[in-house]
Amino acid sequence: MNLPNKLTMFRIILIPVFTIILVFNLPSSMVSVAGTEIAVSSIIATVIFIIASLTDLLDGKIARSQHLVTNFGKFADPLADKLLVMTAFIFLVTLGQAPAWVVAIIIWRELAVTGLRLLLSQGGEVMAAAMPGKIKTTTQMLAIILLLLNNVFFANIGLPLAQIMLYVCLFFTIYSGVDYFWKNRTVFADSFKQ
Repeated sequence: MNLPNKLTMFRIILIPVFTIILVFNLPSSMVSVAGTEIAVSSIIATVIFIIASLTDLLDGKIARSQHLVTNFGKFADPLADKLLVMTAFIFLVTLGQAPAWVVAIIIWRELAVTGLRLLLSQGGEVMAAAMPGKIKTTTQMLAIILLLLNNVFFANIGLPLAQIMLYVCLFFTIYSGVDYFWKNRTVFADSFKQ
């Protein structure tokens, strides 16, 4: 197994670790950071999320630069990304940090674009990540990190940066989804001829 695929596997392994820490609130103590109370488990989960997110950045760069793109990587890398992001957002709903309707839209978009990728791949096409999709991913990661940390560095100054980033991420989630479907609308052309 090459290095990019090992990084992808490592990210997949981190997802249940991230989940267990949040489910069981381990450790269950609280600390004060910048005047805001935050669960130690949230801090640990955030560090795990950041590490997992960095492996996503690294595995793609290494695979492309060293020509190590494999079928496993094409399948597992986007799957690992979706699992990580969707797991984090679902936990943010249970922690009261994100509205369920926002997370539902994000999950709908992720599943719809994954379905579009599958349709295109059956025709031999590969849907590369476009700039709106990259911005979407970046804003999702930032929103998740800020929300997991309960807006810790900005709460005292009254700036709800975590919530602002969540809605910025929602905008780019919708925008990038529409962009992907619009650019690939011909895949559905034969469906409307009958």
